[in-house]
Amino acid sequence: MIRRAEVDPGLARRVADVVAGIPPGRVLSYRDVAELAECRSPRVVGTVMARNPTGEELPWWRVVTVQGTLADHLQAEARDRYREEGTPLREDDRHLVRVDMVRALWSPDSPGT
Repeated sequence: MIRRAEVDPGLARRVADVVAGIPPGRVLSYRDVAELAECRSPRVVGTVMARNPTGEELPWWRVVTVQGTLADHLQAEARDRYREEGTPLREDDRHLVRVDMVRALWSPDSPGT
């Protein structure tokens, strides 16, 4: 039997803290979260978020690819949340929703955001 690797609790906590800190209407890429959480890979951030070992309710829709998209099965619910929060979006024929990364990208170093 193959066992999935356990998620490091310290890493899970760092990822959760970064994601929880993203304000409504703003986003970070998986790469940004990895950098801020001192994680080796954006893919690891995706794994941590999918498994969510902290059990916290995290604003998962605020973490997107560098292109501003999410997995297909998450897009419909994310679109509703983006509209609710006023997240800047772009028109896209291939996806239900694409975040405007120029306008929506959050910088934790920016005052007042």
